[in-house]
Amino acid sequence: MSATESVRAAMTPSVPESSSASVPGTTDNAPGEDAGLLLPVPDEDGAPFWDHAARGELRVQSCSDCDELRFPPRPCCPHCQSFASHWRRMSGRGRIWSYVLPHPPLLPAYAALPGYNAIVVELAEAPRIRLVGNLVAAPDAPLNSVDPARLRIGAPVKAVFTKLHGGVTVPRWLLERP
Repeated sequence: MSATESVRAAMTPSVPESSSASVPGTTDNAPGEDAGLLLPVPDEDGAPFWDHAARGELRVQSCSDCDELRFPPRPCCPHCQSFASHWRRMSGRGRIWSYVLPHPPLLPAYAALPGYNAIVVELAEAPRIRLVGNLVAAPDAPLNSVDPARLRIGAPVKAVFTKLHGGVTVPRWLLERP
């Protein structure tokens, strides 16, 4: 195998063609509408974010010393180097800062959802905090439930929460003015 082939092989994600068991850290292979979608892999720093999401709350890590918000979560404040933190509740409102309509090649579960989107949302009360997610028509709607022509930079959105088959709850986004 050449060096180029080795690099390509190392960079190509390995996703099982079919499986009845969930593969931690890659996809949710359980049967259902969201089977095969990538799932978040909570780590020690980010676990509280996912715990709050499971309760329908959007919270962002905040430094307990200088009160600066930070995302993604991490142990040390990048502003004052404090290790003290807490989780501040956000309104769940924001605006589309950027978006993309992915094109092939895609993982099989995503290829079955033509016209799905991935958006970056700038939070209303924390403009430097941006979260990645999907714009959907309803909390449990498929990822391709919003016509791509409706996506607009600056469009106001609000967070909703969807429990996936892997047991994790993820924030998704609805247009505030459908």
